[in-house]
Amino acid sequence: MNRLKEKYLKEVVPSLKEKYSYKTVMQVPKLEKIVINIGAGDAAGNSKLLDAAVADLTKISGQKPVITRARKSIAGFKLREGQAIGCKVTLRGENMYNFMDKLISIALPRVRDFRGVSPKAFDGRGNYTMGIKEQLIFSDIDYDDVVKVRGMDIVFVTTAKSNEESFDLLNGLGIPFRQR
Repeated sequence: MNRLKEKYLKEVVPSLKEKYSYKTVMQVPKLEKIVINIGAGDAAGNSKLLDAAVADLTKISGQKPVITRARKSIAGFKLREGQAIGCKVTLRGENMYNFMDKLISIALPRVRDFRGVSPKAFDGRGNYTMGIKEQLIFSDIDYDDVVKVRGMDIVFVTTAKSNEESFDLLNGLGIPFRQR
């Protein structure tokens, strides 16, 4: 079993159950999925850039990403409906915990001048979004193979009903939040 999932079951569940006085373990919020998204709008002109983003995301997540396409045409961005503009991957179960473990213990400590992630990025429904400026913080990415340095969005989808419950869940799992 993954050590993060073990931590969730042995430490986080009992502390959340006590703090919010849940009657059953099933009421305790849990991490449902992690969605990683790389926007590659510049790939509209050059398909090799999108292939590089897909390759990077595959290495980082250990899962093959889905290519996202434009929903409508926007002339100002030289964008046509159905054009490939990015890629995303949805992680659940074992892959989700493996990625989160890698993010917390290896990737985030490699960020220069890292003081913690913002505690203000909750959406009101218990989900948390964070942005990463470059994919090089992941040890899976070889610096020499990088075609273009690009960032990504990471969304933690939880079953929590409020921001506070979600904060306590993610904090208990080890996400390093900045002091409020």
